[in-house]
Amino acid sequence: MRIEAKSLEDAYLKAAKELNCSVKDLDVKIIQHPSKGFLGLFSKPAIIEVNKKFYEKSKEEVLGEIKEGIKKLFSKSCFNIDLVSIDIKDDVVYIRLDGEDAPLLIGKEGYRYNALNFMMYNWIYQKYGYKVRLEIAEFLKKQEEMLRSFLAPFIEKVKNRGYGKTKPFDGILVFLALEILREAFPNKYVAVREKDGEKFVVIGERYGDNSGNSNS
Repeated sequence: MRIEAKSLEDAYLKAAKELNCSVKDLDVKIIQHPSKGFLGLFSKPAIIEVNKKFYEKSKEEVLGEIKEGIKKLFSKSCFNIDLVSIDIKDDVVYIRLDGEDAPLLIGKEGYRYNALNFMMYNWIYQKYGYKVRLEIAEFLKKQEEMLRSFLAPFIEKVKNRGYGKTKPFDGILVFLALEILREAFPNKYVAVREKDGEKFVVIGERYGDNSGNSNS
């Protein structure tokens, strides 16, 4: 993250607020020191590049803390849900939940799943630096199977012309589509774009972007 402010102190405070942490937890690179210029002219702001420090913890420590956090979350909820399994592989935390209230936790069209997935991702990524893959009663598996089938004609069309843009997707579907399309086109530019509040995936050349030229 790049931050600009009148002084380095202001830049540090602004960065800490943006990353929701204390100044001592910042990993900072100073890009430009501030300057008052001459007679108020040609002044320069302080510019820093900053990331939140991630303190090294063992895999077992991280898994233990996440397990405890999930148990506390559902102990205060009205849902009867069990933590089936949790593991870390390739910088991703895999979480499996199930139980008699799993359909209620998923919600109509997955709206509760999307909210819970977003909350867990923000918590785990900000605190530990891991991404999250949340499965509830095979909901994610079924969504991925449906999406692979849906995207099959689109993938063939992109193979023929070299670029494309998907239709908008909601919630977790846009990130599943991103994974599927990156798997299908490892040597192309594949990324999520957003326009007018809608998210979709674009595909173009690796070092050029003609991906926005397609509407299908």
